[in-house]
Amino acid sequence: MFRTRAPSSIATRLFLLAAFWSLVVLVLAGLGLTTIYRRNAEQAFDSRLGVYLRAIVADVATPGEDTRTEPGQLGDPQFELSLSGWYWQITRIDAGQSTVKASRSLFASRLPRLEDLGVAAREGGYRSGYAAGPDGRRLRIVERVIEVDDDRRFLIQVAANTEQIEEDIGRFRLALAATFLVLALALVGSTLLQVRLGLRPLRRLQSEVAAIRRGEGDRIGGGFPPDLAPLANELNLLIASNREIVERARTHVGNLAHALKTPLSVIANEADAETSPLAERVKAQAATMRDQVTYYLDKARAAARSNVIGTVTDVVPAIEGLVRTFEKIYRERDLAFDLQVQDVAKFRGERQDLEEMIGNLLDNAGKWATSRIAIDLSRDDAGSEADRFFLMIVIDDDGPGLSASQRAEAVARGRRLDETKPGSGLGLSIVADLAAVYGGSFALDTSPEGGLRARLRLPAA
Repeated sequence: MFRTRAPSSIATRLFLLAAFWSLVVLVLAGLGLTTIYRRNAEQAFDSRLGVYLRAIVADVATPGEDTRTEPGQLGDPQFELSLSGWYWQITRIDAGQSTVKASRSLFASRLPRLEDLGVAAREGGYRSGYAAGPDGRRLRIVERVIEVDDDRRFLIQVAANTEQIEEDIGRFRLALAATFLVLALALVGSTLLQVRLGLRPLRRLQSEVAAIRRGEGDRIGGGFPPDLAPLANELNLLIASNREIVERARTHVGNLAHALKTPLSVIANEADAETSPLAERVKAQAATMRDQVTYYLDKARAAARSNVIGTVTDVVPAIEGLVRTFEKIYRERDLAFDLQVQDVAKFRGERQDLEEMIGNLLDNAGKWATSRIAIDLSRDDAGSEADRFFLMIVIDDDGPGLSASQRAEAVARGRRLDETKPGSGLGLSIVADLAAVYGGSFALDTSPEGGLRARLRLPAA
């Protein structure tokens, strides 16, 4: 199976996009500048070769004088050294003539004709281009065809190896790369700074929303840029609307509770006045209805409260208060309550719901424990999600415990495994339902104490 790749953050996208286009622009600029520099270097080199070419053309075109195109007469000793890479060549190309005169450096070799290589002539009949030299090295050649006395035509060529051009271009590329590297680092730094400063209002908005979720505030405050101010206002309206809906739901649930409990009380009181089997059956069913109404009304209240944004509860004080209460309730049995806090945490929900869940678990453990009840509070890192954290409340008793099938039956609504114990059989099912409403979980297991272990996993703030 392929995993869906998590989308990257806006800051990362902006940074990578800006860095990518900056790199593209720098690369294109580098290529463009290198091309321009190469062209200028070639033109400068052609101008240098053109000086020698014009000198030879002047000698050839001057009749009746000794030419200066003999070795040593051009003023550059490289034309005399064999295969030095600097060459000149004069070729008579008029009809029936093929006389060739060349510099000593050619050493009986011949220069290729650019015209034969497909190089187009420029203004004035000049051609310039690259070709392989006698020793295989790359040459830059300039050539020109001239006519003398209307009956003689000559091809004048001057060539030199391109090592100097390539060295100049190499030095330019190195300097350009170093300059662009510094420029790239500066652009990356400025882009990173720009993204961080530009997205700072978004991070502040995120912290404001997180503070509301943790219960440290009730609305988003402070000024925001015009781009984010409407979003902040809409979030404030959403939070206010959420609270209003929850309060309205609480009111309706309370009204429904009073509307149902009063008729049920009347029915139960009327049945108490009779001693017939029908009256006994009515009393039993009325009690069951009262328990069911209370259960579902409490569940409805919890569902409404769980959707309130920014409601959090300190867990340790709530549990300590319940422990003190149950120590008094079970004082005659001399039960010991041992509370171990590994990580102080807050419950993302209403205090009364937390107290109802913990209270039902402590009450159930107190009914069956022999001498000791252990409560452990810790953080559930293994079960944490990307944007949510959970806390784990484990309650152990040293009572008789339950088998696997009995544990599954114990959380069923209205099931009582022992009719001799007081209660309606709804306690553990209420805990399971409330935990599910808040996105948590509840499970029963065997305790190391020998009795029953209750594991309550709830969202933390």
